[in-house]
Amino acid sequence: MLSASAMIDGGMISGAIGTGALTGESLKAFFDRDAIAVARDLLGCHLTVDGSGGRITETEAYFPDDEASHSFRGPSKRNGAMFGRPGNVYIYRIYGMYWCLNFVCHPGSAVLIRALEPETGIPLMMERRGSDILTALCSGPGKLCQALGIDINLNDRPLDRPPYALTPSAPVPVVSGKRIGITKNAEAPWRFGIQGSRFLSKPFR
Repeated sequence: MLSASAMIDGGMISGAIGTGALTGESLKAFFDRDAIAVARDLLGCHLTVDGSGGRITETEAYFPDDEASHSFRGPSKRNGAMFGRPGNVYIYRIYGMYWCLNFVCHPGSAVLIRALEPETGIPLMMERRGSDILTALCSGPGKLCQALGIDINLNDRPLDRPPYALTPSAPVPVVSGKRIGITKNAEAPWRFGIQGSRFLSKPFR
């Protein structure tokens, strides 16, 4: 049973945008929107990095007026990519050891990619992670970056250029709840996942 902090949205998201990878104006149009709408619509989309990747299963939205966001205090050397072109990538490090992958929406807004269901390049992802447990390969933002070989060298690049590719999905059922690992604005229900997926960082309750 879901608590008050998590909510099944009841129905489908408008994730289907067409066929083939998002590029050019279609990429910009998809991301140049409210981060919550983008975070929901990214669920089910297929992300690959140099051919390794799979279906996005969990996301979180962040805004420039959100105290939990890196953009809250304005642009800096670290978060500069977050104020760039919609559809670009913003990568940062947490705990001094893990990389996190974000997609830029309206400038200063971004969506953190929290989890992914592996589909392609799985042997390489297993090697990078040192694990053969499929559900654990990308079950968190740090694990996801490790499995896909993502680090700061891939920061501030558009998602329609190598090594990235992002392909739209048919609509999927969505569940939402509180974001994870933050202390400020922690009550905001801006974490989204595919309802019933086994490939999440943590269950929605």
